[in-house]
Amino acid sequence: MSQHRFGGRSVLVTGGGSGIGRAIALAFAAEGAKVVVAGRGRAALDETVALVRAGGGTAVAQVADVSRHAEVEALTDAVTERFGSLDVAVNNAGVFQGGPVTELSEADWRQVLDINVTGVLFSMAAQIRRMRDQPGGGAIVNVSSNLGRHRQWPGTTPYAATKAAVTSLTRGAALEHIAEGVRINGVSPGASDTTMSLHGGESEDDRAARMKEESPLGRISTTPEVAAAVLYLASDAAASVVGADLVIDGGVSL
Repeated sequence: MSQHRFGGRSVLVTGGGSGIGRAIALAFAAEGAKVVVAGRGRAALDETVALVRAGGGTAVAQVADVSRHAEVEALTDAVTERFGSLDVAVNNAGVFQGGPVTELSEADWRQVLDINVTGVLFSMAAQIRRMRDQPGGGAIVNVSSNLGRHRQWPGTTPYAATKAAVTSLTRGAALEHIAEGVRINGVSPGASDTTMSLHGGESEDDRAARMKEESPLGRISTTPEVAAAVLYLASDAAASVVGADLVIDGGVSL
């Protein structure tokens, strides 16, 4: 495979300071993209940038809270001002909020809703406005979850509800804007090799043993496997893929 699939293109990755977001940023940079990683924590973003640069890639960090409209607009402007265009955007920023719905506080609900849903809405709106004015349009990939549209799990209902909303936003926006040259798709990972997939007090070995029982594949997904799916959807090879929801969970939701 060519290592320059995204040569000359600018890519924005929200939630790029760790986990899946970091893997996505590294994967795009390895294939020639100029990457902007965004998130709320400067230190984590700087670590991602350092890893990209250590591999010979190009990346910069931009602190932004996607739940704040003004910060999302400033972030999108910063990408185009720095690199001249916004060719690909990956809306990965998200938080987990679990527990029974009867015990969910108003503050916790508003946080998960603001970041996971409103953040994606604000981000897509800003990105679409930039991309549709570019000669080559652009591609957006939203990171949802297999929880929500594809499956339910006790104690995850608030999070699942927000991720189901992300899938709906993705499909609706894809239909609305493909004629303007903006192609929008989503991925729905299951448990992946991040701290979010660890149950309370669980070690990585414990998780591996649990997934042997829970997953038809017998293991969790790696973050590079999720990143590979994102890069496919953002690439020219997926030029006719519109509004897709690619599930990456080893068959758990089947």
